[in-house]
Amino acid sequence: MNDTDLRILQLNGSGYCCAQIMILLCLDNLQRENPDLVRSMQGLCLGTGDCSGACGIMTSGICAIALYGGKGLENEEEDDRIPLVVENFREWFISSSLGQFGGTKCRDILGEDCAAPKPDRCGKLLVDAYAKLIQVLVDAGFDPYTGREINDEF
Repeated sequence: MNDTDLRILQLNGSGYCCAQIMILLCLDNLQRENPDLVRSMQGLCLGTGDCSGACGIMTSGICAIALYGGKGLENEEEDDRIPLVVENFREWFISSSLGQFGGTKCRDILGEDCAAPKPDRCGKLLVDAYAKLIQVLVDAGFDPYTGREINDEF
């Protein structure tokens, strides 16, 4: 077990869902805290709440990519690399999830008993998705440990 595996177990044990864990791992890399962002990620948990939507690991991974290069201030522009990075991550997730579970919806991954995440399925998928997220960011020239500068000027 590596440090990321242990951190995921710790965050899961603290009651965070998969989508929140994905964004918390990125915030850890950036040495930042953003409770509002973490709270908002809960809306992606369990396939947007009823298991009928896309897996929260995929959707939060896409949100995490935007954390590194999306528009966040009036005087900012989206980084031109974001669409390609999103597409690379999304394609990987779809291929991986289709191969393992037959689909990308939370219900596909968890099965009919979709009341709570299953560590043997969700945990491994989260570890793999986080590794892929870091890889696609680095491949596109992003530094997962610095991110976008925080600029308070308008």
